[in-house]
Amino acid sequence: MNNLQLLLLFLSAFLGGTAVFLFKGGNHKFLKLVLAFSGAYLFGITVLHLIPDAYHSNDNMVGVFILIGFIFQIVLEQFSDGIEHGHIHKHAHEHGAFPFGIMLSLCLHAFLEGMPIAEGHQHELVFGIALHHIPASFALGSVLLAHHQSKGRIVFFLLLFALMTPAGYLFSNSLSNGGIGNLQQYFNRIMGLVIGIFLHISTTILFESSADHKFNLRKMIAVLLGIGIALVGFLL
Repeated sequence: MNNLQLLLLFLSAFLGGTAVFLFKGGNHKFLKLVLAFSGAYLFGITVLHLIPDAYHSNDNMVGVFILIGFIFQIVLEQFSDGIEHGHIHKHAHEHGAFPFGIMLSLCLHAFLEGMPIAEGHQHELVFGIALHHIPASFALGSVLLAHHQSKGRIVFFLLLFALMTPAGYLFSNSLSNGGIGNLQQYFNRIMGLVIGIFLHISTTILFESSADHKFNLRKMIAVLLGIGIALVGFLL
């Protein structure tokens, strides 16, 4: 991965979050379309690239770790209120204290998202994760505003969130190169965890990014474009 790709991952999250100071209100139709596109693209990349690569190791436990990752994301959402899907649920605004659970779970989620990039398919994954982070970080910024955090604190926590995915890549890269102890032998199982998280996130985005889980024409086009681009990249 080059520095420009790391910068893209950082800026997509940071600028997506700070955009909350420019846009008011919760009805952002364009962001919802970006969310649907990124969810479909992430799902396509996961099915076409990540899952086959993980099973290429002939490790029979990979499937178990995919299930664990899927369940782990469900647990994370008990603390994050599903903000990684780009949604701002009303009950997330009901408390005046700082949302530590939301912040910690989102940072862990972003860190894990950066890990598969070290194993290849960098362009596809960087693009998908960057798109996914725009509405997710915007939702995080909105929640921090709703919890009456100062502008300086909001910028600081958005900066911290934006650094998590590049940090996940750097950690994963050390694993894949054998730079961190003997953890390299468990790399495919760690990828299984990430695949489970991606499967949960992407499928949830597809069904929750519109009212009543219905696919209107614009959302259907966004979803088909996301899957289509992932498929073209795979075939080429």
